[in-house]
Amino acid sequence: MQNKTTHSLWLVAPAAIMVAIFFLYPLFFSLYSAVTLEDGSLTLAHLTKAFSLYSNDILFTIAIVLASVVVLAILSITISAMIVLSPFKSLVSLLGLLYRLPLFIPFIVTAQMMRTFLAKNGLMNNAFVASGMMTPMDTISFLGWTGIIITFVWKQLAFSTLLLSGAMAALDQNQIRAAQNLGASRVRILFHIMLPQVFPTLGVALVLSTVTMMSVLSVPLMIGTGTPTMMSADMAFRVNSYGDYNVANALGLVSYLICSGLAWFYLRQSLKDKGATA
Repeated sequence: MQNKTTHSLWLVAPAAIMVAIFFLYPLFFSLYSAVTLEDGSLTLAHLTKAFSLYSNDILFTIAIVLASVVVLAILSITISAMIVLSPFKSLVSLLGLLYRLPLFIPFIVTAQMMRTFLAKNGLMNNAFVASGMMTPMDTISFLGWTGIIITFVWKQLAFSTLLLSGAMAALDQNQIRAAQNLGASRVRILFHIMLPQVFPTLGVALVLSTVTMMSVLSVPLMIGTGTPTMMSADMAFRVNSYGDYNVANALGLVSYLICSGLAWFYLRQSLKDKGATA
């Protein structure tokens, strides 16, 4: 038994060492740097400076992420329901092809694509002008906060929909057939039978998408139009322009707290729901 345990530890050791070096050490170092001075004494000066300089950007980041998460939830639920409940197989196949495309495209490529697609003279507006639906004077740019939300939603839609549609497809089909036999509409089946059972999966998809949006740098840099901007761009600016790792890490600490708060709220609700059904 002891030899088997030792052998198992040796198997997981390389992965554990990689996680410790490339994730845990940078995490704890950034947290330590955010609340200490050069002599190692504790301080809130870096957090105070971060809030005084970038409070608007912090609020902007929260608003962008919340709006993106809400739109993402609505679209992923709608597409997942259409895939699982739709009787039209050709429509399901088309949706299956379209919503998976963003899954294999990196964020930096997505940002560049959206920059050329959503600009005032971009592909979308040029297509409308060429089709006669609008004139060049009527075109508007979607770069800025709207473009950031569109990019985040488009990129994360594949991930969220895959998780949610898989969870819906794994439900007991007898419940759905029974509801259909009793005359329930597809909308009622979705909201009263399917969604309550796949809510934990939806929560996981939205929490992980939130963490991803908070950490992306390319999208606010390439789609944004100046100030306010997202905290990831502020962190890069503090490091590249001033070499100020302390304030950058203080902004990172704020990001950790926001993501941790969302994760705590989701876990609390999940445990409450499990306790209520137990």
